[in-house]
Amino acid sequence: MQVFSQPSAGSRPPVKPATGRGLPPCAGIGLKYQHYRDMLCPHTGSSSVGFVEVHAENYMGQGGAPHHYLEKIRRDFPLSIHGVGLSIGAHGPLDREHLQRLQRLLDRYQPESFSEHLAWSSHGDCFYGDLLPLPYNDETLQLVSDHVSQTQDALGRTILIENPSTYVEFTASTMEEIDFLKALVARTGCGLLLDVNNVHVSCTNHNRIACEYIDAFPVDAVGEIHLAGFAEDRDEAGAPLLIDAHGSPIHSTVWDLYERALVRSGPIATLIEWDSDVPAFSVLAAEAAMAQSVMMRAATTPQARPAAILSGSAA
Repeated sequence: MQVFSQPSAGSRPPVKPATGRGLPPCAGIGLKYQHYRDMLCPHTGSSSVGFVEVHAENYMGQGGAPHHYLEKIRRDFPLSIHGVGLSIGAHGPLDREHLQRLQRLLDRYQPESFSEHLAWSSHGDCFYGDLLPLPYNDETLQLVSDHVSQTQDALGRTILIENPSTYVEFTASTMEEIDFLKALVARTGCGLLLDVNNVHVSCTNHNRIACEYIDAFPVDAVGEIHLAGFAEDRDEAGAPLLIDAHGSPIHSTVWDLYERALVRSGPIATLIEWDSDVPAFSVLAAEAAMAQSVMMRAATTPQARPAAILSGSAA
């Protein structure tokens, strides 16, 4: 495995955003292979979808059906690419081969936005199938900032970093998650992806108030919003435990938090995530239509800000 050398200490100046018009401030869906043909057929309602998003790691091969269909769909729809394997928060250096594959993919499709997670999923030569949490302190902030700056330099574009869903908190943390994200934006010039479902999941799991989190989130840095469904469980003490499962409709509480965020931010590109138990295309289209409706309603609220295209690839 080839890797980058360890980053030097100190924050680095942000790269300029890549040119592009950015994601439109409307609702899109996560593109799944089950819906390739639906997206190419106007009679399925695909014309009402504002953009599509794919997981980068599913398209790092050179050919095959995924690229055959994505090339066709990309001609008609704005595209967001969402990474799940860069391991931005890992203590080791970034994986050079993975970053090079990512760069080739972005060069090929020129997406309006690229995003990754505030998490780690590798340690040395070991790779995990989960997005694992980080302690929020100065050491982690320096590490993540260096990795974000390296990624932006390599890709030639500003990226969006997603707030995580978490199930544990660290005694080593010395700052709140939102303060960590604000500092990351200030140091690197990156943008943020606000996952509203993750807010509800994490706040429920840690007995925090989700509305307060939404009210404090730096919406000026947000280039995209994610919405998804969660699964309910109980921990060993019998307390509620929510899982970021992406396999069910969006809960009413998440819709309410979403509208609360939009009143502060104005319309922002919003993705419906549904990664397991994938339903019929009509179900996803209906969820996207609901997001569009909420976006329009929030825009009429007196406190709402005007629409702005805030994407990681905006000029």
